[in-house]
Amino acid sequence: QMQLVESGGGLVQAGDSLRLSCAASGRTFSRYMMGWFRKGQGKEREFVATITWGGGIQYYTDAVKGRFTISRDNAKNTVYLQMNSLKPEDTAVYFCAAHRRQYSSSSGSETDFGSWGQGTQVTVSS
Repeated sequence: QMQLVESGGGLVQAGDSLRLSCAASGRTFSRYMMGWFRKGQGKEREFVATITWGGGIQYYTDAVKGRFTISRDNAKNTVYLQMNSLKPEDTAVYFCAAHRRQYSSSSGSETDFGSWGQGTQVTVSS
């Protein structure tokens, strides 16, 4: 498994920006699709964004398209989530995850991801 540690969460106001980071270790990071998921209070965990192993393809849930950007730096073994124009409904614990298979390029569902971080809280006040 890959070890993942998220950082960058916090309390912000609506309209603000945050950048989440996820540092990876334990496997060859550059071979794996990476993703961000989130879990709001009383809700199930949901897909936010994924990025292919080379960084060339990104997928987003409709709720964040145009506001969030996923990126990765394979030299630093880190994946990022830039979140702009934050809304109160973005409030959640955000999790970083690594795909189970190397070199996958499909959008991936939650069950395709086998390594997870502990999560970082993002709270957006109105």
